[in-house]
Amino acid sequence: MNIRLENIVKRFGPQTVINQINLEIRGGELFLLLGPSGCGKTTLLRMLAGFCHPDSGQLFFGEKSMADVPPNKRQTAMVFQNYALWPHLTVFENVAYGLKVRKIPKGEIVRRVEEALEQIRMSRFQGQKPTQLSGGQQQRVALARAFVVRPDVLLFDEPLCNLDEQLRLEMRAEIKRLHAATGITSLYVTHDQEEALSLATRIGVMHQGVIQQLGTPIEIYNHPINPFVAQFIGEMNILPYHSPFAVRLRTLSEHQTLGFRPENVLVNRDGNGFLAQVVRSTYLGSKNELILKTESGEEIKAWTSDYFAEGTRVYFGVPDSKLMIW
Repeated sequence: MNIRLENIVKRFGPQTVINQINLEIRGGELFLLLGPSGCGKTTLLRMLAGFCHPDSGQLFFGEKSMADVPPNKRQTAMVFQNYALWPHLTVFENVAYGLKVRKIPKGEIVRRVEEALEQIRMSRFQGQKPTQLSGGQQQRVALARAFVVRPDVLLFDEPLCNLDEQLRLEMRAEIKRLHAATGITSLYVTHDQEEALSLATRIGVMHQGVIQQLGTPIEIYNHPINPFVAQFIGEMNILPYHSPFAVRLRTLSEHQTLGFRPENVLVNRDGNGFLAQVVRSTYLGSKNELILKTESGEEIKAWTSDYFAEGTRVYFGVPDSKLMIW
């Protein structure tokens, strides 16, 4: 199911939260809408679900306009951040709920629910209530409830934000596996860049009601279109055109901005490159994060595999191929 948005505008009072958005989500893709709180991404998700309507513009599922189609007729399913499970129903009954509402025959309900619970490895919990489950288990049940109705469009509203880091990693893998198995067109809203990079077929980075850039995770990470995207989709050293250190790296025109990622800063003790002092050194397990103070007093973030203690005099450089200019 293709989704197409044409010139969508949404206002709340004097504030424009969605500003002339044009977007096509391809059939079968897992599209991630990434942006900070208040950028309009959840409003866009709610429009697809039919919970709110654009002030202008058109929304299509396939070739059908959704202008007058109520939420219960849109063949969508949503996975919420707070699970939204019925506490008085068992796991089996929660997953079966949407099928019962759609008046699916009882035998078919049993078959599809058992199949869904098997997919998410929750079959042995089917008689338990949500309060007897962990957060990760509850989110698995919420996923099964959404997938089991076989919607045309699946909507994810920051579903992993309430889970701890290990559970988030597990659930990302689960969502990716289920999406690959079903091929349901999906829109996933998040502010977490790692979720976007690890899950998405494509990403739309959103800011102040506008989609700043569309592309694959690799395209957006390696070729961000502006400093906002560069900083939001990963960490970035940003230097204005008049920065003394930027001038040493590259000749810039007025109002140009230079950027480079911490992992592309090469640090050594051998005298190769620019002199700096380590003013902060943070051990993060897989890497060491350094804040380097240059001779001109600017601070540069670098990630290294080697440990450098605070106060150490080092040298560093950035390959020309890793410099970005906007």
